[in-house]
Amino acid sequence: MDLIKAGDVAPDFTLQDNLENDVKLSGFKGKKVLLSWHPLAWTSVCLDQMRSLERNMGAFRKLNAIPLGLSVDPQPSKQIWADVLKLEELRILSDFWPHGKTAMDYGLFIEEYGISQRANVIVDENGVVRWVKVYPLSQLPDIDEVLKVLSEI
Repeated sequence: MDLIKAGDVAPDFTLQDNLENDVKLSGFKGKKVLLSWHPLAWTSVCLDQMRSLERNMGAFRKLNAIPLGLSVDPQPSKQIWADVLKLEELRILSDFWPHGKTAMDYGLFIEEYGISQRANVIVDENGVVRWVKVYPLSQLPDIDEVLKVLSEI
């Protein structure tokens, strides 16, 4: 599938989070949602990416936004990783089965490696994609840029 773009309706999904709760994108109507894709848990850049989201939860709340971390890792791995990272508020979702389906729906799945791109997708209060940025796998997304974009939506 082609990369999702601004103006597209965000494909709905239900994925399990690190606490074994089902999370449905359409359940966040009325809030902006940051879908922050990371290729794999347990890697250094992914660790920094998720910690930056956790550290900025207050800023997200002020912007009426919910950040979610997503990767193809299985839920039990996400649960242990969230504990190790001491994530208290950030929910990290497992796109494990069917493997990478949500990443595929957003055009972010790298078939050759079986992982997602590193990317940020902002969905507005009505479920419409407003911003998409794909990063080199080794690059940490700039949280200040993300918060600036959210403040302008």
